[in-house]
Amino acid sequence: MAPAPDRRSEWFVPKSGPLGLRLWIGLLFLPYTGMVLAFTVIGGMLAETIFWERVGAIALIYFLGLGVAAHALDAIGGKGIKPWGNHFSKRQLWILALGSLLPAYAIGFYYILFKTPQLAVIALLEGFFLFAYNLELFGGRFHTDGWFAFSWGVLPVLAGYIIQTNRISVSALILSGAMGLFSLVEINASRPYKELKRSGRLDLYLHLVRYEAILKCVSLGVMLLAAGMVTWRLGG
Repeated sequence: MAPAPDRRSEWFVPKSGPLGLRLWIGLLFLPYTGMVLAFTVIGGMLAETIFWERVGAIALIYFLGLGVAAHALDAIGGKGIKPWGNHFSKRQLWILALGSLLPAYAIGFYYILFKTPQLAVIALLEGFFLFAYNLELFGGRFHTDGWFAFSWGVLPVLAGYIIQTNRISVSALILSGAMGLFSLVEINASRPYKELKRSGRLDLYLHLVRYEAILKCVSLGVMLLAAGMVTWRLGG
């Protein structure tokens, strides 16, 4: 039987400090959360005129909605092995998820009501996938690699663009598709990586290292792309 999962040794979990704090930081899956925040920035940089407070607003919305709420719901989960075992109680995770969703949607509703009403479409879709994917609702029909890439790759780019422009463009659609493919690479590397991590098999260690390298390169590469686009728009 495979050993129980223990993610305290993950590369994105701090190696020192109080265990509780390290686990809470680990729960945020910061490299992957950083990827999604970068997607929103990349989408925003396509706008002809950039409202920088909106760049920050949509990044904050996704940090709360994905970085905190979605990962808390994923830890609650529907079926199968959950990433953090019994380190967190369901009550803690539900409080964390709902407590972060409320301000995320409050910010979103402000922009929907007063600035960019088209953002409502993204808000509805992301709200659906937040629960359908992470809690594996509808028999897990939406808990697939394709829907992952769509909800956490394609939609964040469109959200970043729409909050700036209140419309969709061909360039935004093309770039969102490209970022969706990066998300597909990430999830297709992440699943076997987690299986190898759980197995603890030393004979497969080199495979584990390769998958970890892919995850590091994809997440860092996307974040550097976002940083480069910001620098470009600032005239650097």
